[in-house]
Amino acid sequence: MKILITTVAPNLESEVDPRFGRGAYFLIVDPNTLEWHAHPNPGVNASGGAGIQAAQFVVEQKVDAVISGDFGPNAFDALNAANIAMYLFGATRTVREAIARFNAGELERVGAAAPQRRV
Repeated sequence: MKILITTVAPNLESEVDPRFGRGAYFLIVDPNTLEWHAHPNPGVNASGGAGIQAAQFVVEQKVDAVISGDFGPNAFDALNAANIAMYLFGATRTVREAIARFNAGELERVGAAAPQRRV
C-alpha cells in the first residue's frame, strides 16, 4: 500500500500541510515499512487549477490514499474518480503522527469536497 501526505518539508519529520492543491510537498509512504520518497507539488505555483494539477500528479503516482487538510471540489472529483481514498489529518501535526493514526484507523475519511473558498 502507498499513501500520500501533503507536507511542508520533504521528510518524515515534517509537519503536515493542510493545503492539498498548494501544499509544498507530496510525501509518498508505505505505512507499514515507512519507506518514503518526496516530490515537490507540481500545482503549488499554478495561477489557477492547483487542485486539479495536484490531483492529476497524485493519480499518476498510483497511491491508494491521500492524507491532507482538505480537498477542493475539482481535486475531490479527480481523486474520487480514480478510487483514491481521502483522509483528513485533523489535529495531527507531523507526518509520523498521521501515519500512526492512519494505521490505527483514526483518521476521518472524506466523503465530500470542502466548500469552495472565495479569495
